[in-house]
Amino acid sequence: MTRTPAPTDTTAPTPTTVPSPSVVPTGSPPTDATPPPAQPRADTGTGAGTGAEAHADTAGCPPGADAVAGSGTGARSAPPAEGDPQPVPGGPPAASCAHAPGSGPGVWEELVTSALLGTDRRTPPGGERGPGAAAALLDAAAAETVRRRAGLRPARAARRPDPAPEDPRPPLPEAAARRLTMLLTDRPGTAGGGRRGSAPDLMELLPQWLATANARGFAAPPQTLPALLDAARGRTDLRPAALKFAGPRALWLARLNPDWRFALRATPGGGTAPPGSGATERARRLWAEGLFAERVALLAALRARDAVGARELLASTWASERAEDRLMFLDSLRTGLEAADEPFLERALADRSRNVRATAAELLSALPRSALAARMAARAATCVSLDRTRTPPAIVVEAPHECDAGMERDGVVAKPPGGRGERSWWFGQLVEAAPLATWPARFAGRTAQEIVALPVSDGWQGELHAAWCRAAVRQRDGVWARALLGAPTAPDAGGPGAVSLAERAKLLGTLGAAERAEWVAGFIATHGLSEAFQLLGMCGVPWAPPLGRAVVDALNIARDAGSYPWSFSGVMGLAERCLDPSEAGRLDGLLAIPDEPEDASPGAGGYWAEAFQRLVTTLRLRAAMAEELRVGS
Repeated sequence: MTRTPAPTDTTAPTPTTVPSPSVVPTGSPPTDATPPPAQPRADTGTGAGTGAEAHADTAGCPPGADAVAGSGTGARSAPPAEGDPQPVPGGPPAASCAHAPGSGPGVWEELVTSALLGTDRRTPPGGERGPGAAAALLDAAAAETVRRRAGLRPARAARRPDPAPEDPRPPLPEAAARRLTMLLTDRPGTAGGGRRGSAPDLMELLPQWLATANARGFAAPPQTLPALLDAARGRTDLRPAALKFAGPRALWLARLNPDWRFALRATPGGGTAPPGSGATERARRLWAEGLFAERVALLAALRARDAVGARELLASTWASERAEDRLMFLDSLRTGLEAADEPFLERALADRSRNVRATAAELLSALPRSALAARMAARAATCVSLDRTRTPPAIVVEAPHECDAGMERDGVVAKPPGGRGERSWWFGQLVEAAPLATWPARFAGRTAQEIVALPVSDGWQGELHAAWCRAAVRQRDGVWARALLGAPTAPDAGGPGAVSLAERAKLLGTLGAAERAEWVAGFIATHGLSEAFQLLGMCGVPWAPPLGRAVVDALNIARDAGSYPWSFSGVMGLAERCLDPSEAGRLDGLLAIPDEPEDASPGAGGYWAEAFQRLVTTLRLRAAMAEELRVGS
């Protein structure tokens, strides 16, 4: 096709934005038709023209390019249309475009309108109604698209970006690389009737796959980095593992695409000052000039490797920071909290922000030898005593009658939430901030288990034990956690201090992985699965054999009861991700549709067979994934 030179008029017309010809027309059956011939412009004056001619100078420009009108005095930027060349982030700018004769928004808009309305309602330009209208429209759109792209002019070359850094880690085995692509491209849909079907949910297996790949030290295939970054952008829970696996090349890409800038903030050393020559000066400059998210990432990264340096950096600007920023910065001290942090935290107790004071007090109470912990222990001890005149001896509680200035300075919040009495609210805060070592001395050398077993007078048992639960979690005290949890087979399912499933789950977090799994297995064997979901979430992956067997047995019992499996969908989903793949063989006997008792829900057996089939398929898929990552490691 011969291209007619661009006109020389100097008035820049206003560009008209139209979509790409990607809509399939409706109407009569297609037959061959010839698109209308292009009509080059003949005007050479300074006017902009009328009708289609008024916009023809810019209609031929691809998206992202500068439309050159006449002598180039009226450049415009047209938005991208589907199918047109796209500018590459970090690459050279898009080429500029000259006028393409015979191409104009008048023709193009007519084509688009005909495609949207259908050729039976709107005749395409230059065409006729009838069976050949649809084909004529497509041919005309194809020819017009060529004309819109034909006027490209080379643009000035930009400086090439620096090469991506090398990743020294070994490459993924070929089978594992294919598996990663499948996991990243999976788009699970919702099956009809609320049923998930028997196919595994691949996206839910991605976190486990990343954890295994990182443990084996593999590097991400370069072609998967964009999809990895997109997945991490959409799921914050994936970010640590995904960015670790993606490695330094992901940070290189993130600097070229604003959508991936989160990687610079979330990766220590990405947007922060990396270690090395001049690291201290770079860190101070970033701390003084960086965005808030970059400063938070810098402080967290520095705290992990140099607690003293991080604390000194925070102290250098503490007085000038905003209250909400001081709160976020202070929270970073939870990592590696140590006795050396006490002087700084004591000063923070006088902060003008109540939330900052409360956070500082919480951190100090987690240091059992701090001065604040001693003050809280003295206050709590005056509220709790042992009445030996009773048989058996009982704990007596006398809650504080006021919240004085000293208590408020030490982080006690004076105003209770709705539905709470003031005295019980103040009492709970004092007890949870007091070191747990206070109580054996207060109760004549009794152990934690013996203290928890003591009766509490006047209905204060729930409040006292709940405060001890919070103290055990805050101080990471396994001895008190065991006492408060009690035996998993107890009728009250977790001991007198476990006032809720959430509290039990937090107490379990203070125990070792094996002990945690054993306790939850006993709980499930006694109480079933109806209340076990939160507890199972605290157990390590893969589940220990006793816990896995307890879960499978409980699911089998639930199936035999004849109810639908949807009540256990959360537990079933956890089992798919956490059950040891070696348990798949034990589940083969559950794949058949069982005989349903008379009182069973209609069709429940089929639903259970489908759920177990999905569980078995997922377990075997996880086993295959682990084997693929084991090859070559």
